[in-house]
Amino acid sequence: MPCLAEGETLGRAVRLKGSALSQGGRNGGSEAMTKRMMLCGVVLAVGMAVLPAVAQEAAKKEAPKPAASPSQAVLDQWNDIGRKLIAMAEDFPEDKYEYKPKPEQRSFREQLLHASDANYFFTNPATGQKMPTEEDPSKNKLKSKAEVVAFVKKSFADGAAAIKAKGDSGMSETIVDPYGNRQVRLGDLAYELIEHSGEHYGQLVVYYRVNGLVPPESRPKK
Repeated sequence: MPCLAEGETLGRAVRLKGSALSQGGRNGGSEAMTKRMMLCGVVLAVGMAVLPAVAQEAAKKEAPKPAASPSQAVLDQWNDIGRKLIAMAEDFPEDKYEYKPKPEQRSFREQLLHASDANYFFTNPATGQKMPTEEDPSKNKLKSKAEVVAFVKKSFADGAAAIKAKGDSGMSETIVDPYGNRQVRLGDLAYELIEHSGEHYGQLVVYYRVNGLVPPESRPKK
């Protein structure tokens, strides 16, 4: 039993002790609430200070570039596949230029010449000339690596010049495809030749890999 002061009853002592404990609890809760409010205030102040900086940084970012025009879109893809094939022509060892996976397939040299010759099925009509009459006219004419590299570069440069000269309206012109007996837009014809070059690029990647070589496009960027 707790010790009582003189004249103090047990009930009064218990009430006084409970009142003291209750007061202490209220004071502790009040202090905790104050600390939480102060912390929230600090966080809010920091957030308000950071927001203007974030907004300024977002404003500094450039607006998205506009979409390329129809002829520029064709030109970009034409030049891109041309760049890849030119890089291969310049990079592949000349002593492997006649390599072919199987006797019935084209050699590395013949693959490059075939893709480059085919470009003139677009370039000739785009410049007012007749369609080529042969599929691979350069195959038996250009033998050395230097000759092949020069022709691949010329083929894609001629096509790029034709695309630039025709512009957006010119790429919408139609011609009659004598081999397909159909009308075709010049822009669509250019895309067909881009796809054709891409197919042969993919085949030449295999020529590289079979010879234990890494294609230029697949090497780590410096």
